[in-house]
Amino acid sequence: MQPQTLDHVMLALADPTRRAILDRLQREGEARVTDLAAPFAVSLNAVSKHIRLLERASLVRRRRSGREHFLSFNPAPLDEAAAWIEEKRAFWTKRLDALERALVEDDAAKQRLRKGRKR
Repeated sequence: MQPQTLDHVMLALADPTRRAILDRLQREGEARVTDLAAPFAVSLNAVSKHIRLLERASLVRRRRSGREHFLSFNPAPLDEAAAWIEEKRAFWTKRLDALERALVEDDAAKQRLRKGRKR
């Protein structure tokens, strides 16, 4: 995933309104923009701005039929972001496991040293 694409996905997911839009599209499938905007206590223009951010992140697809605009959910960018997150998690898990082993070995060495001094 390109860094800019990842930035767009993370920015899109950072807002609860955008996450709610994605949840609705995922659960119920394709929906008109006006229907997606209905449950929110903000203007249609404000919801349209949220939708533009979701489109920029490629999380939604727009289809036009006459004057109506329909949106559908595109999970591919989430899969790519999840893969990036998993890569970072695996890296840090490996590093932290190595740190834990080093600390355990250091502690064991200190205990052996203390036992040697007591004799």
